[in-house]
Amino acid sequence: EVQLQASGGGLVQAGGSLRLSCAASGFTLDDYAIGWFRQAPGMEREGVSCISTHGGTYDADSIKGRFTISSDNAKNTVYLQMDNLKPEDTAVYYCAALGFCIVDPALADFRFWGQGTLVTVSS
Repeated sequence: EVQLQASGGGLVQAGGSLRLSCAASGFTLDDYAIGWFRQAPGMEREGVSCISTHGGTYDADSIKGRFTISSDNAKNTVYLQMDNLKPEDTAVYYCAALGFCIVDPALADFRFWGQGTLVTVSS
């Protein structure tokens, strides 16, 4: 059974850092690109970052220079290191398996999703 498990969310002050994890099971990171998406209350879901099956990365403009996506193939896990967090980063963060690394939700080739993990950034 293919599955993604997101974890690592929490409460942090503006300027702080968190690292999210997306653990894959039932498949390897050679099979799908993995993207991070987020949805704030009252807002549309937006793409955050993506890592391809060969380790290439793509970041949304809103987080460039602050978030870093990476993978550990031995652990079959993708990470999202979030630095210099801002209150507007507050959202439920989801990871998803993708056919290719496009994080615009209108264009992304979603295959399946993990559950969300809540990130709350205080002012």
